[in-house]
Order: sequence, then C-alpha cells, then structure tokens
Amino acid sequence: MSVQVSTDAVKRLRDRTGAGIMDCKRALEQVGGDEERAVELLRQKGLAAVEKRAGRTARQGLVDSYIHAGGRIGALVEVNCETDFVARSDTFRELAHELAMQVAATAPQYLSEDDLPSDIEDADPAEVCLLAQPYIRDPKRTVRDLVVDAAARTGENVVVRRFARFELGGS
Repeated sequence: MSVQVSTDAVKRLRDRTGAGIMDCKRALEQVGGDEERAVELLRQKGLAAVEKRAGRTARQGLVDSYIHAGGRIGALVEVNCETDFVARSDTFRELAHELAMQVAATAPQYLSEDDLPSDIEDADPAEVCLLAQPYIRDPKRTVRDLVVDAAARTGENVVVRRFARFELGGS
C-alpha cells in the first residue's frame, strides 16, 4: 500500500536535498511520509551514485577565497567538478566558499588522511586533515560529508584539489 504524500512535503524535501521531484516523492512514499527518514534514504541513494562517479575526471571548477574580518587570516581553495555548468551553480559556489571558511577557521595541514606523512603517528586526522574535520557549522558532520552531499546534489564528481591558508605574521 502506497502512502499519499502532499505536494508541500515533496517540495520541502526537494529544497532540503536537491533531489529530483519524483525521487523525493518515491522516497516519501517508501518511508510512510517521514521526512527525516526520506532525507536519509535519499542521502544513501546519493552516496551510491557518488561512488559510481568517483572515477570520472573533474577538470572544471573554481578557486574561491575567504578573508576573515579584519584581513588577518585568509584562505584559498580549489574545488573541481566535471562541467563548467556545475562550477557556476549556487550549490557548487556555496561549497567552495564553505570550504575556504573552514580552512581559515581550522588551519588544517593536510587534505585527507591519505596525505598524512608516515612519520606522523600521533596526529588526529580530525584535527589536521581538512576532509576529516568536523564541519564548523554542523560538528556532527565532517567536511567530507559536505563534499559528498554537494556531489549528490550536483550529480557530478566533486573533488577538493588543494588549499592554502594565510595568517598575517605567520610563516
């Protein structure tokens, strides 16, 4: 038996997740109208799609910056995707800006756990690796979760290529 879901519920879920209208409707029907469970279901489906896209080349994208108030700290990030269409989208631009802000706020030293030198044994990846860090706006999520969600919403492979952080008087 299929549950009837309202157009408003479908619209709210679409606004939250960026998923297609029919995907939102099916997810809500599948979980009996429970929006939170529908978000999780769409996220799981999105993650499966992201894994399939991971091998595709991401050569488009943008470099974004964040300068902290007062101009004492700044950050640059390069984030890549597959098409210039996605690179110009609000979702992608917001991701790049959030990543630049994260770098400015948390001063990561490495991009991911794969980049940790072998001679560093006691480093906590959640402190020194950008993708492993708790996201500053929602510490229950990691920065990697943010990137994966953006990939699911855009339908493309999204890759954080590199970053730099500058602090006035720093080395």
